[in-house]
Amino acid sequence: MMHKGQVTIKDIARELGISPSTVSKALKGHPDISENTKRAVRELVEKWNYKPDQIALSLKSGSSKIIGVIVPEIVHYFFSTVISGIEDYAYDKGYHVMFCQSSELYAREVKAVDTLLSSRVDGILISVAKTTADFNHFRKIIDDGIPLVFFDRICDEIETDRVIVDDEQGAYDAVNHLIDIGCRNIVHLCGPQNLKIGKHRKEGYIRALKDHNMPVIEENIIKCDTPEEASGIIPALLSRNNLPDGIFAVNDLTAASSMRAVIENGLKVPEDIAIIGFTSGLISELTNPTLTSVEQHGYQIGREAVNMLIERLERKEDLPFQTKIIRTELVIKKSSARTGSRK
Repeated sequence: MMHKGQVTIKDIARELGISPSTVSKALKGHPDISENTKRAVRELVEKWNYKPDQIALSLKSGSSKIIGVIVPEIVHYFFSTVISGIEDYAYDKGYHVMFCQSSELYAREVKAVDTLLSSRVDGILISVAKTTADFNHFRKIIDDGIPLVFFDRICDEIETDRVIVDDEQGAYDAVNHLIDIGCRNIVHLCGPQNLKIGKHRKEGYIRALKDHNMPVIEENIIKCDTPEEASGIIPALLSRNNLPDGIFAVNDLTAASSMRAVIENGLKVPEDIAIIGFTSGLISELTNPTLTSVEQHGYQIGREAVNMLIERLERKEDLPFQTKIIRTELVIKKSSARTGSRK
């Protein structure tokens, strides 16, 4: 007969008139099973495209070899590069990866944690959603004895492994560059301050100004971390008497939207206003002019994060929690390529 649907060991045993334990032993090449039986089992497995039930195997072995990952946005260039790093390294180590997307929503992040725990994953990697302010779902992971690693966007309230970018230094380098090319009225389009990345990038902006004995003007620090927000905020900025001559945006999408708004309002980039983003992804090459940006090395972050998780899974003794910091790199392109300095 031709079997339809999910094939089980019991289906194979019933078809061949043998016990499920005999099928299981045959699949493992057990010496007690005759070559004829092994061959018959192999042929039927191939014919019916039998795949072992990963959850059933995990119940038996105590390990699913599945790693759960929760990211705010899968289509975001930075997170897509992190995902590539995670998947490549996990595959090389014999692990499967199960991805969930929070879409920057706390409720979806909580649901994703429940989904991964019910799927019996061995460990979980998370980058926290913008709207998350309660962390009980993270504590649930720890309470269930599942190793957890935060990457990029972390939660300080939970003691665990983490991989972060040196956001503060990356922001400092960006603003320092703007000052070096002559900018004296630099606006920072910042991220939410409940997220460490938003806080640290703002701190880097402030430190660069202070190191050059420049004033920190509160109205130049504006919560704006989406293209939609930038489209509304930039025209208002350009109507100020004291026109900004530099913009440091918390991410590339916001920087690109800012650039478009500046140009649509009849100003030139970088001659009138120099602009820098943070990510250095595909967008930085597609803007006109090309966008100076801070490279985060997402692929390396992904590999480091999953490496930390697998190391904790496979080493039996307790390891001290680690924080790995990935250094950033300022990639200078045309949006800040002024000739000569106006110091």
